[in-house]
Amino acid sequence: MDLNAIKNKLAALNNNGNSEREKIDFDKIYWKPGKGKATIRIVPSVYNAADPFTELKLHYNIGKFPMMSLSNYGKQDPIEEFVKELRKTSDKENWSLSGKISPKSRFYAPVVVRGEEEKGVRLWSFGVNIYKALLALAEDEDIGDFTDVMNGWDMVVETTPAAGPGQFASTTVRIKPKQTVLSDDDSQVNSWLKDQPNALESQTQYDYEYIKKKLQEYLNPGEEVTESPATPTESNEVQTEAPTALTKALGSNKTDFSLENATEGNKNTVTKFDDLFN
Repeated sequence: MDLNAIKNKLAALNNNGNSEREKIDFDKIYWKPGKGKATIRIVPSVYNAADPFTELKLHYNIGKFPMMSLSNYGKQDPIEEFVKELRKTSDKENWSLSGKISPKSRFYAPVVVRGEEEKGVRLWSFGVNIYKALLALAEDEDIGDFTDVMNGWDMVVETTPAAGPGQFASTTVRIKPKQTVLSDDDSQVNSWLKDQPNALESQTQYDYEYIKKKLQEYLNPGEEVTESPATPTESNEVQTEAPTALTKALGSNKTDFSLENATEGNKNTVTKFDDLFN
């Protein structure tokens, strides 16, 4: 019997699904555009030769930091289950809440940053607008496969700081004017094509009960919340409070995840939520 392995498993269980992980230098895994311009090359993915992009769903606003949806791992996720129940009703506030807490897509691409080639392949994380722009470039018959090792295209990523309070920085992508090889060094190319971080594995996976607890705390904003360390993602989303109607529906009980004290108009929804979580 491996006692050290048993101790580690026990510690993971006692830590409510948020086991301590070895400290990771995320600067070695992720590349984040800074102010101004940077030239990058998106490289073919070692995990999917047909598509360099990885789409992951994350929960924003539920806690202080984004959380990975368990559906990324092929598992049931309590927040996604909650959203489905909300959308089975005709209540406008339920639908509004479902939109706010539905997981949002984040996209990841393996890139080499020109001038920082010694850092190897890192992951660039971006939202749907950049993703659409990159797909449009690939669809352009004059560009095509910009990840091609011999005849691909470098890109210029330009980030403009937020113009003022309440606004966000903007990022644009444009293709360089001519095709180039990924590198003249064959050994470097082979290394870049084989040694790449995995977007899914580099994230923290929380368990079902932990995420459910965070959802409960979100719906009961008066509760004191003990936050977890940030997952390695970036987000510009603003934290929001749960709608007043749901807070009223939860009643004065701030510890049990139940809607027993809901108003008369929400009776059907209450029954469904109680069946789901109790």
